[in-house]
Amino acid sequence: MSSLAQAVLAGDRLSLARLLTHVENDTPEGREALDMLFARTGRAHLVGVTGSPGTGKSSLVNQLALSFRKLGQRVAIVAIDPSSPFTGGAVLGDRVRMRDLAGDAGVFIRSMASRGSLGGLAQATVGVAQVFDAAGFELVLIETVGAGQSEVDIARLAHTTLVVEAPGLGDDIQAIKAGILEIADILVINKADRPGVESTERALKSMLDLAHPVQKIFLHHGQRMTIDPVAKPGTETVLWVPPIRRTVATDGSGLPELVTAIREHAAHLRGSGEWQRREKTRLSAEFDLLVQQTLVDRFRAGLPETKFNEIIDSIQNRKISPREALNVLLNGSIQ
Repeated sequence: MSSLAQAVLAGDRLSLARLLTHVENDTPEGREALDMLFARTGRAHLVGVTGSPGTGKSSLVNQLALSFRKLGQRVAIVAIDPSSPFTGGAVLGDRVRMRDLAGDAGVFIRSMASRGSLGGLAQATVGVAQVFDAAGFELVLIETVGAGQSEVDIARLAHTTLVVEAPGLGDDIQAIKAGILEIADILVINKADRPGVESTERALKSMLDLAHPVQKIFLHHGQRMTIDPVAKPGTETVLWVPPIRRTVATDGSGLPELVTAIREHAAHLRGSGEWQRREKTRLSAEFDLLVQQTLVDRFRAGLPETKFNEIIDSIQNRKISPREALNVLLNGSIQ
């Protein structure tokens, strides 16, 4: 095992920071360390925190970290900020709202730039989370960029996904149509001391009733009756209906209830076998992406630049379609 990986396992925070930089920059040293540490992963609870900008995600993550530290858990935070499409730079300012965690040896905060990646995550987020997992952090909080309705990549990475809403950011239709709500394991209405929180909660409950019809209610001869979902023969239906929790991150209101919901969801995942299924799905997607990147890199490395430019020119001049061009390249000949 490399000395850097050994130092991380020994609890050296400076080595941990250096390894995270290698992983983020996708260096050979980072890849080697990830391979060596992989056998030590798979134990941390990955919690994603996503939602629209301005909902108070960073302040909420700060309070969650404080709450779980009181329970004796080591907490790692991955805070992802958007990169400028013009300069490529990023402010990395999420930690400004996490000053309460300064000086706590049981907390490690890593700020990352999205570097143009869509879906709210940076490409290196998976590797960074694995390093924290191997380093012995029991809870990894991943705060996404806050990109909006299409920010769903976190659901493929995290075991538990929190979708944070706030009163006054949209009407009822906006809440119902937002595709991002469909990935939520727990819905959080932050800034619940603002006017309109009841309307926001009502809209979210309406969305949940459509997505999770736990019971069907109807009138039969004037009598109110309910029917539970029918399970398939030989199977047991285990449903998790996302709870809605109100919080005020600035003063910690509602945090005990939210922490309880997160722990209950983790217990549900382990008890129902969903934890293993999600882990398998995540690793499968990660492997597929790695295969694609490797094959593309090898294909481009073995293709002369002049031949590639010739194909692109043929496509641009509409002499050949992109699919036909691919077949030409795979056959090793060009006309």
